[in-house]
Amino acid sequence: MQSALFGLGAVVRLPNPSLWDAITTAVLRQVVRAAQARALYRRWCTAYGTLDTPRGPVALAPAPEVVLGLSDDAFRQIGAAFHRTTLQAAAAAYLLNADAWCALDADDLVKALDDIPRVGPWTASAAAADFTGDFSVYPHGDLAVRTWARRAAPDAPLPDDARSFAAAWQRFAPDRAQLHALTLFTLAWGIHARTAEHDGAPADHA
Repeated sequence: MQSALFGLGAVVRLPNPSLWDAITTAVLRQVVRAAQARALYRRWCTAYGTLDTPRGPVALAPAPEVVLGLSDDAFRQIGAAFHRTTLQAAAAAYLLNADAWCALDADDLVKALDDIPRVGPWTASAAAADFTGDFSVYPHGDLAVRTWARRAAPDAPLPDDARSFAAAWQRFAPDRAQLHALTLFTLAWGIHARTAEHDGAPADHA
């Protein structure tokens, strides 16, 4: 894995400037694969978050107030019925706590978001990592991490199930800074590998 990740050079991942967008993105990733989640996010923003600007329409994550005002049918129309209760609970909590949440460090933000009904530790960790840029709190058993780690190091003894993988991953990088870097580089490598596959090039040459 080390040799594969070294080929990336410098990696910079800008934190999401909007905590609400980070929460929204993480919630919409629940129980669906990454490609489905990306498509759902685009539908969600286009349907309910499009704003007119001098340069034309821009689709953003719908504001919490908008989410709270949507009907059940509005969620069903774009395929987000499963996420309705979580998104609306998150919207209500965000309106009450946004200022305090934005001032928290990554660990405390995970705890705060995990208190939202139906959010859960995976979603809380993914949103906190996205907003703070600290990938030491990312859910390390995530399918994306497992997939790209195996692709980058096919001979590494990595467990299959999420819980065991996360434990092994943290043993590989017991220091917090190392855990952040290992996770971030692996996900970045996956983006390059996916792009190379899309272009018809071998993924391990990305």
